[in-house]
Amino acid sequence: MLARPIHALFTFPARLRERFRKRPDQFLDRLRTQTRITVRGGEALQYYMSHPGRKSAQRVRQLEKDADEVHRILVAELNRTFATPFDRKDIQVLARVLDDVLDELWASVNEMDILGVQPNDYLKEMARLLATGTEEIKLAMDRLPQHPSVATMHAIRARAINNTMDTLYAQALADLFRKPKDLDGLVEMMKLREVYRHLFHASNRIVEAANVIEDIVVKFF
Repeated sequence: MLARPIHALFTFPARLRERFRKRPDQFLDRLRTQTRITVRGGEALQYYMSHPGRKSAQRVRQLEKDADEVHRILVAELNRTFATPFDRKDIQVLARVLDDVLDELWASVNEMDILGVQPNDYLKEMARLLATGTEEIKLAMDRLPQHPSVATMHAIRARAINNTMDTLYAQALADLFRKPKDLDGLVEMMKLREVYRHLFHASNRIVEAANVIEDIVVKFF
């Protein structure tokens, strides 16, 4: 009579793991969806730098809204799911920083469009670096969990791009501060400085995403 209850007790952990084994994949899917949207955001930013205007700015805006929706869904699912493929905090942070990347891209384009800032060589190169960084993050997530060492390699590449961005940002600011000769020049300097700052912050968010991915690999793979 006791055999069945005892068997059920000892097999409960295994059955519980089996119950939730497939459901947590939804988080990898959501995160990968976010990375794909982020890559498209980087591409849209590059396009805007070559074709500035309201229509190309709205493309970035739509991608930012799409990413927001995926982020909201992921958080809602996270709040009601018991088992996750890796640490809940890592999922939450990674989703947030991916969302932040697109927020910064949209802020850059929006300010350029509203303030009438024309793309220069620094802005075009920053956009190229960001597009490359978002692609590396996407590749890192695509390689989880089957190829964690390759995921780490792409995370390292994404973080390395930020080193180039640091140097470029400093050069852009130094060049900017040399130019003001009158009030109009000062106003233009302030506008560009804000745009540079948003793009620099977007690069920092990519670094945060790369760090989280590396943490996930170390802890779970």
